[in-house]
Amino acid sequence: MKFGIHNPSWVYGPDPVEAFEALKAKAQWAENHGFVWFSVMDHLIQIPGVGAPDEPFIEGWTALSALAAVTSRIRLATLATSVGYRNPAHLAKIAAGVDLISRGRLTLGIGAGYFETEYRQYGWEFPERPAVRIRQMEEAVRLIVSLWTEKRATFHGRYFRVEDAILEPKPVQKPRPPIMIAGGGEQLTLRAVARLADACNVGGDPETVRHKLAVLRGHCDAAQRDYGTIEKSHNNSWLLARDDTAVAAKRERLAKRGPLRGFVGTVSEAIDLIGVYQNAGVQLLINSDYRNDLETHELFASDVMPHFG
Repeated sequence: MKFGIHNPSWVYGPDPVEAFEALKAKAQWAENHGFVWFSVMDHLIQIPGVGAPDEPFIEGWTALSALAAVTSRIRLATLATSVGYRNPAHLAKIAAGVDLISRGRLTLGIGAGYFETEYRQYGWEFPERPAVRIRQMEEAVRLIVSLWTEKRATFHGRYFRVEDAILEPKPVQKPRPPIMIAGGGEQLTLRAVARLADACNVGGDPETVRHKLAVLRGHCDAAQRDYGTIEKSHNNSWLLARDDTAVAAKRERLAKRGPLRGFVGTVSEAIDLIGVYQNAGVQLLINSDYRNDLETHELFASDVMPHFG
């Protein structure tokens, strides 16, 4: 089992000007304490369940490119880029640049998109049917791969096209950066993972994850894809403390910004639950740090991660 940190919140203090410095410190700390993954959301406004919509929020690829220059080992990713927010040919160019700056540490996390409020605010078209957005995502991935790997790419799809397009320099990673498709839709999204992705990210409790991965295995069999070549990741929110008294105090302190979600408990309880996720097939466990709680990361590094080394 490997461990990562996801950054969904930019509330680090009263002055939003300091937000990136706090993010940089978090990513560098994670890199130096055994975490292998650091990701940011690709949103323009805060999403429900994390914080208020008018909270400070830094655009994900801007933050990722800056992190690429101030870290040296940890894998960097978006979790996950919405296909509707950028022309995919432009996204391929942006991502290649981040891979270059990071010297080959990018994972392109991509998804079909869902946050209609954000689409409307920023003037993007929001296809109502999820199947349309998923087909757009699949087509975008194929286009991106062609730009990353071909000398000149020509791609004529239903939604996107490029004509004799040049992308230079190519990404550092060969044959290309890995692609993670996020989401657990059983009919279309997990089928897209089997066809196109190097990694998946599925949510839910351990039994849900076990079921989703069994569905993914079925899609891999149908596509004649080796299920073992896909990295299985799980993203959830974890808040840890050493004992029940400390957990109660943390609940009281952190709930002031709104209801807590995900796992809130002791180190020993976390170890037990992570073991169940591992048995369900999870290989990379990512903590969605929506309360920016340093103590949780410290306890992961000192007490939890050594159990899964």
